[in-house]
Amino acid sequence: MSTSEQASPVGDLRLLPWTTPDGRPCYLSTDSDHSKLSLLADDVETAQLDSGEQVLAGARAVLADPKAGEGAVRFALTRSAECLAEILRIAVSRGARIPRSEP
Repeated sequence: MSTSEQASPVGDLRLLPWTTPDGRPCYLSTDSDHSKLSLLADDVETAQLDSGEQVLAGARAVLADPKAGEGAVRFALTRSAECLAEILRIAVSRGARIPRSEP
């Protein structure tokens, strides 16, 4: 999932923090940041960020343990990569919603 794939195809669409079953991005068109779907997306983003913090703490613990086996390191790296993808998606979505000032 590259940044260019996540960019909104049309002006004011919000990139949602989930994808279609086949992995394509989902977008929301709404006049309100307080619509039910906008609020659900906000809640999902919050949960993803919280999960990222927990995974980061777990990955750091595994990396600090010199006796951690390959399985533990692979699991920590796999979960870290998943969380990083989610957090990058959130960053792209939020960045696209920052009002642009005219020069």
